[in-house]
Amino acid sequence: MIRHLLPITALLTGSALLLFAGGINGLILPVRGAQEGFSDTALGLLGTGWAIGYVAGCVLVPRLVGAVGHIRTFGVMCALAAIAILSQALVVTDWAWIPTRAVSGFCFAGAAMIVESWLSDRADARTRGTIFGIYTMVNLAAATAGQLVISLGDTTGFLFFALGAMVYCLALVPTALSTSAAPAPLTEVRLNLPALWRNSPVAVGAVLLVGVSNGAFGTLAAVYGERIGLPIATIALFASIPILAGALAQLPVGWISDRTDRRWVLVGIAGVALLADLAFVIAAPAGDTANLVLVGLLGAAIFSMYPVIIAHANDHAPPGTAIQVSGGLLLVFGMGAILGPLAAGAVMQGIGPEGLFLTMVAAHLAIIGFAVWRILQRAAPPEADKVAFQISVPARSATPETAALGAGEEEALPFDGPEADAAEGRG
Repeated sequence: MIRHLLPITALLTGSALLLFAGGINGLILPVRGAQEGFSDTALGLLGTGWAIGYVAGCVLVPRLVGAVGHIRTFGVMCALAAIAILSQALVVTDWAWIPTRAVSGFCFAGAAMIVESWLSDRADARTRGTIFGIYTMVNLAAATAGQLVISLGDTTGFLFFALGAMVYCLALVPTALSTSAAPAPLTEVRLNLPALWRNSPVAVGAVLLVGVSNGAFGTLAAVYGERIGLPIATIALFASIPILAGALAQLPVGWISDRTDRRWVLVGIAGVALLADLAFVIAAPAGDTANLVLVGLLGAAIFSMYPVIIAHANDHAPPGTAIQVSGGLLLVFGMGAILGPLAAGAVMQGIGPEGLFLTMVAAHLAIIGFAVWRILQRAAPPEADKVAFQISVPARSATPETAALGAGEEEALPFDGPEADAAEGRG
């Protein structure tokens, strides 16, 4: 184990620092924005800006890496992310924060893709699963720590903006000093909605709606906590516990989904999420404990849907196209994540904090209805054709390179080129 980890220590350290800074950045903005009196619509637009930048980064950064190389591009991404968060501390207005949040999303996607590409290049058939598992755990721990550190200081000042910028800059040091050879060019993904839809309508429809739900929650959960009067320490837990619960829930969910029609598993998970949504709307819990227990249940559901959807789509995909399918669905998820925070922010602006969960109610009801309808239209694939469930990082932090890192050696094909053309029957 140790000999496998030593060559990638610098990359894992850089990734951990990146996720730690991202955790700080992602939580301080909605908390501070709510304290400054930003409207819920404007706070929702922070998430929309992030998602636009993130999707753009997934599409454009591979070309930039091809032009100037991995290390230079990674340094640029970290530097721009630091500039973005510092500018947010200097100009505390919603109209300035929304575009700079898009810059942060672009930089975060680009930096994550470079780290994941490097890790994937260092892995082989024997070590890929171990490396991907360790990478996933490091990311979850670092992002959670970044969110929890918000509870240790004053959120009304400059402290957490400066700390986030410092850690963004620190993240470039391990890779800059690494002696590892630069990996192969990054994965390029082209969104082909008709092909994705033909492969699995449930996957396309559900991943779009999960993007709406999870994008809204990831952006506005802290705002909801602030609006109902939760203390800052509880708000940090309110944002962190769901991610950890979702990671733990993937173990039993994956075991079940490998043994039954994944669409029914998706319906069941969406049903649990719907019950949690309705509990927030109807019961309107006010105490810390009730909110944390309920949000843990919600997180276990909403953050375990994405890997079920990806596994279901790959059950129907032609051999050798798993990365193409996963990368395309990631971009569809990004489209939902663009719409979700905007819609939820507008609903919260109109009816109050519970508007966040009403928006999620609509998304989860739509998932259940569409999945059940498709179950009645199309039989499940034979058990022999099903792929193994793959534990995934939360989709909001995934990139096309995440799919490449988590894929088996026989699936690690480029999105474009003769191999991909042959796999799709184009060659």
